[in-house]
Amino acid sequence: MELMMDFAILVALANSAILISLMYLYSRIAVRTKAVHPVGLAIFAGLLLLQNLLTVFAYATMAPFFGDAALPYLSGVGTLEFGGLLVLLRLTV
Repeated sequence: MELMMDFAILVALANSAILISLMYLYSRIAVRTKAVHPVGLAIFAGLLLLQNLLTVFAYATMAPFFGDAALPYLSGVGTLEFGGLLVLLRLTV
């Protein structure tokens, strides 16, 4: 089941990369338009980025403490988040 934990870590890292892209795009939009809404979106993306980085750290350091039964759920949650972030990135670009 170590493969499932590695997959969950990779998905969380991919989510982090998408969130960095979204923060960059929202910041550019905020500077260009002087609107408040993109600032809120950039802050939201930043908070989600922190959550994903903490997830990567937790999965990497506490992997032995997760039961084998929980690993598919950890991977599933990250994969669903990845899909949602891809849709958000596509709608933003």
